[in-house]
Amino acid sequence: MAKTVFVVDGMGGGIGSQIVARIRKESRADLVLVGIATNAVAAQRMVEAGASRAASGENAFRVSLPEADVVIGPIGIVLPNSMMGELTAAMAEAVLASRAKKILLPLAQSHVCLVGLAMRNVGELIDEAMVLLSRALEE
Repeated sequence: MAKTVFVVDGMGGGIGSQIVARIRKESRADLVLVGIATNAVAAQRMVEAGASRAASGENAFRVSLPEADVVIGPIGIVLPNSMMGELTAAMAEAVLASRAKKILLPLAQSHVCLVGLAMRNVGELIDEAMVLLSRALEE
């Protein structure tokens, strides 16, 4: 049975589009890959990178995320008011309430400090996320 992976991003969609492109390059053909974003620009960039479909906005988070088997994105997707305020409390709650396995990249947020993490670049974080995604899809 096909698994559904949601890639969540906001602002310009740069991280989300990189994740989508890597998933498309490395994952199974039967995977349903959906982009969900805080804004239409980020959603469009994920479609251009290979997402099957995408949506944006608070209601899209609430309605769509229950379909997910896996959710992947920067840690800001579970932090209200992150991404310069684009990610609302309702969006963060929708991500957290989803039954999906969450794979979160520990990217800096101006109002949250994460301790105990080695400094790594985005490419290295995406590499590790792809390993975790492969494991999640095998479950």
